[in-house]
Amino acid sequence: MPATIVVGTQWGDEGKGKFTDLVAKEMSLVVRYQGGHNAGHTIVVEGKSFALQLIPSGVLYAHITPVIGNGVVVDPQVLLAEMHKLDGQGVDVSRLRVSGNAHLILPYHRDLDVVFERHLGKNKLGTTKRGIGPAYADKAARVGLRVQDLFDEKIFRAKLDVALRQTGSLLSKVYNRLPPTAEDICELYLGECAPTLEPHVTDTVNLVHEALEAGQHVLFEGAQATFLDLDHGTYPFVTSSNPTAGGACIGAGVGPRHIDRVIGIAKAYTTRVGSGPFPTELFDEVGNHLVDVGREYGTNTGRRRRTGWFDAVMLRHAVRLNSLSDVAITKLDILDDLDEVKVCVAYEIDGVRHESMPYHQSDLHQAVPIYETLPGWHTPLSDISRRDQLPAEASDYLTFVQDQMGVPVSLVGVGPGRAQYLPFSEVG
Repeated sequence: MPATIVVGTQWGDEGKGKFTDLVAKEMSLVVRYQGGHNAGHTIVVEGKSFALQLIPSGVLYAHITPVIGNGVVVDPQVLLAEMHKLDGQGVDVSRLRVSGNAHLILPYHRDLDVVFERHLGKNKLGTTKRGIGPAYADKAARVGLRVQDLFDEKIFRAKLDVALRQTGSLLSKVYNRLPPTAEDICELYLGECAPTLEPHVTDTVNLVHEALEAGQHVLFEGAQATFLDLDHGTYPFVTSSNPTAGGACIGAGVGPRHIDRVIGIAKAYTTRVGSGPFPTELFDEVGNHLVDVGREYGTNTGRRRRTGWFDAVMLRHAVRLNSLSDVAITKLDILDDLDEVKVCVAYEIDGVRHESMPYHQSDLHQAVPIYETLPGWHTPLSDISRRDQLPAEASDYLTFVQDQMGVPVSLVGVGPGRAQYLPFSEVG
């Protein structure tokens, strides 16, 4: 019953879509297990770009069933728009299956996201304001609506009435914002979205287990990344779910016994969107170079990403949190023109060297990176497909990173295209 998890190891935007797509060709199901449409990724196939937000990467393969699991929060308008766009690009979306237990993002969740973030002022979290956090909050408070509720008008209206009494009062009396009406929501969600979505909704837990019991390969795909995890990330500058590997079990309805490989995805450098600590962040010409050459702007939001050197302290912690079996390094080619490259191997905090992540947030905010500096390679890597074609300096860099992490670097990305990668070390 072989199952694989692909998880981001930094603060997201590591290029998970490319390697999920690569690994997915051996799979029967690709299951998205958490998050919402706040995390996008782009896959380039034969020069054609596909920007995905909710639909799993496996949709680009005709033999794969893409699945949105129970741990995801779904805005049906966004999902249907994404399906329509992919259909227009010649992608068959009829195979998509959506968990009836996934929670819905409703219009008032987006409203709450906007006013909450505005209210925080300089302490804002940097959310995408798409309603993901408030939808998860309602889920935890047990006043959320689920996808399955779309197909029972009586239940939908009853639950919506309870939710609107709470959120409507909050929006109008506290934030002076007119809440959406129940009738407007019902017209859109029940009248427009439900009929189109219904053929795709099913018991995805049963679907996944039937595949596993038949010996088929299943891939679990997370959004965001390890250090945006609600429990293990740089709180409060985190997402509202659990992108770490353990989240796959909850968000897809499987036990850990089924998982036999966990692939971590990491950039050859580090990026972050929004607020929060970032020990290796660069504010110089190298940082600008990484932004410009790496096209470091958000797929969904267009926001400029913060950039910094590779942080091996983070990666060692990500290996522990996720039980990583191996790591795929992306965007190595972005470092091609640099005279030297650096790797953070430890932090200095109050004059003391730390080789593991500090548990207290105040320590992380004041952590000073301790670097090892390696020579650059000044050689374009985009056409390389074998390890023995790598310049010695690039190979040495990957070997150093591998040794620092303590797990193999299995694959290396050298460009945005589906075929622009090479194997580096064997796994197992």
